[in-house]
Amino acid sequence: MDLESKVERVKTALRGERIAVGFSGGADSTALLDMAADVADTVVAFTVDTGVMPRGFIEGASGIAREIGVEHVVLEMNLLENVEFAKNAADRCFVCKNIIYSSIIREAHNRGLDVVADGTTASDMFEDRPGVLVNHLLGIRTPLLDAGMKRSDVIEYLRSRGLNYLEETTCLATRIRTGEEITPERINRISYAESLIRSVYGDGKIRVRHEGESAIIEVDEPERLLETPIIRHLDDELRAVGFRRVLLDLTGRKTPDEAMIYRPCRDAESRIMFEVKLPYSIDIARTCRELMDRGPRCSEKMGVIMLEAGDGNVTIFRNGKIVARRVRDQEEGRGCHP
Repeated sequence: MDLESKVERVKTALRGERIAVGFSGGADSTALLDMAADVADTVVAFTVDTGVMPRGFIEGASGIAREIGVEHVVLEMNLLENVEFAKNAADRCFVCKNIIYSSIIREAHNRGLDVVADGTTASDMFEDRPGVLVNHLLGIRTPLLDAGMKRSDVIEYLRSRGLNYLEETTCLATRIRTGEEITPERINRISYAESLIRSVYGDGKIRVRHEGESAIIEVDEPERLLETPIIRHLDDELRAVGFRRVLLDLTGRKTPDEAMIYRPCRDAESRIMFEVKLPYSIDIARTCRELMDRGPRCSEKMGVIMLEAGDGNVTIFRNGKIVARRVRDQEEGRGCHP
């Protein structure tokens, strides 16, 4: 399906609705907000100031909402005061999104808005994001995901519309290793570190992982930081704010779309296989029920689901592995993700 068809599918889902969009100012929610502004009866952007977001986050989101011409509502809450969130268990992202979207839903309903939607895309399904489960729990719509839009589709759409978006919109708490308490000191240290690196790195994705007493720097192009004056400057500054070790991850950051393995099969032409390993296990029984309209063949005992997808087929395994076979090309293989 081409981009134009996907966008039309999103707009069809939003047309005439009174909708609240969970808005970060990032690429995905900006694209969704812009499409909603074109066709919805009423649209309001909601952003929650949690106290654990990157510097300039609220100001940036407000500016983009103004650019699109949509009302922007900022809700205030301090997640660091929430014990369940601060203890940083494996379900931290679920706890966070549940709190945030519960507050958005309450305010949206107070304003007479019937639908709450977020910018989840197909690419998010290939990342470790427990928070996406909240969409199902709270009934949050995911128009971009439903239309099969990937991160690359979103970027192409934004460029065609000449829209700006924020590069950094992810919660700083995600930089802290699971099990290590989320404290104001650690959040402030990460915020300072990422702002410092931005000043010498420029545009692009930047993350500073806070693991124990170490700062692990992740950027798209690590070689841009591999100059002696820059290395010394970052090491001095980050050690001064409490890090004992400063490390640079030379692998670089990968987008979710790059995580899928492309394997042309050797035994026959046009029998191409794609596979991806999701960072979580699959509930076979529940997934089979969700896919019932596609006529799946399911074996809970074996931990596998098989279903047809056009001329190809998809196999889903309990361990999170998904394999698409007999697809024509890479694009169709990506589209096989159920």
